[in-house]
Amino acid sequence: LETGMQSTWTQLLETGISSGSMSWSKVWQECVQLEGASSSGFRKVGLLIGNSNSYTALLWASLSGLVVALLMSISSRIMNLFTAMDTMMRGFKSLLPAVLILGLAWSLAQTTEELHTATYLSSVVEGNLNAFVMPMVVFVLAALISFSTGSSWSTMAILYPIAIPTAWAVCQAQGLDDGHSLEIVLNVISVVLAASVLGDHCSPISDTTILSSLASGCNHIEHVRTQMPYALTVGAVSLAATGISAYSGGGWLVSGLCIITGLVILYLVVAAVGKKAAP
Repeated sequence: LETGMQSTWTQLLETGISSGSMSWSKVWQECVQLEGASSSGFRKVGLLIGNSNSYTALLWASLSGLVVALLMSISSRIMNLFTAMDTMMRGFKSLLPAVLILGLAWSLAQTTEELHTATYLSSVVEGNLNAFVMPMVVFVLAALISFSTGSSWSTMAILYPIAIPTAWAVCQAQGLDDGHSLEIVLNVISVVLAASVLGDHCSPISDTTILSSLASGCNHIEHVRTQMPYALTVGAVSLAATGISAYSGGGWLVSGLCIITGLVILYLVVAAVGKKAAP
C-alpha cells in the first residue's frame, strides 16, 4: 500500500489536483477527486492497491514469511539453527526448476513478440475462424500445452502474448464493436487461466501432480489415472459453458445460469457414474 500511495500521489500531481504533502491522510482525502464524488472507501482502497508495486509487496512478504518460519521453528525447538538453514537451502533448490521454466517461458514469450507471431496468427485465422469460437479454441490449446509441458505458469506466459492480440484482431476484422470485442478478449484471458490449470492438474510430469502422489503415498501413474476423469469431466462442462457464454454475449445472468447448470450437470454425472469408495 505504501508504493500504491506514492504512485497515487504522483498521479494526483500529474493531473494538477494536488500539490500537498505525500501523507496517507492527504492522499486518502484527495482520492475522491480521481474517483468522483460518489467514491466509496472500497474504491479508494482499490485505487491504492491498483497503483501499488506488486513485486515489492511479494518480495517483502516472502522474506518476512521466511524469517517468521525460521524463528518459529527454532523457538519451538522443532529444528536447530543448522537444520533450519539446511532446510531453507534445500527449499531454495527445489524452486530452481520452476524459476528456470518461468525464465524460459518469458524468453519464449519475448521471442514470439519479436517475431510478430500474434500478427501472423491474426492474419491467418481472422477470415477462417469465428470470433465467438476463439475462447473454445484457446481453451483446448491451453489445456494441451499445459498437459505437455507440465506447467500452468509457462503456458500462461506462452499464450497470453499471442492469444490476447489475436482475439482482439479477429474480433475487429469481423466487424464486432469494441464492447463485444472486449468481452471476447476477457473470455480468452479467463480460459487461458482455467485451461492451464486443467492441463497442469492432469499432466503426469507436473510438479504439483508428482508432489501430490508422493504426499499421499500413492503410485504416481495410478494417481494420474484416477484424477484425470474428474478433471476432464469438469473441463468438458467448462468448455461447453464457455461456448454458450461467448455466443450469448456473456453478462451476469448468462454466466450465472451457466455456472448453476454446470454444477447440476456435474452432480448428475457423479450420481450416475460415481461409486462409493470401498471401506
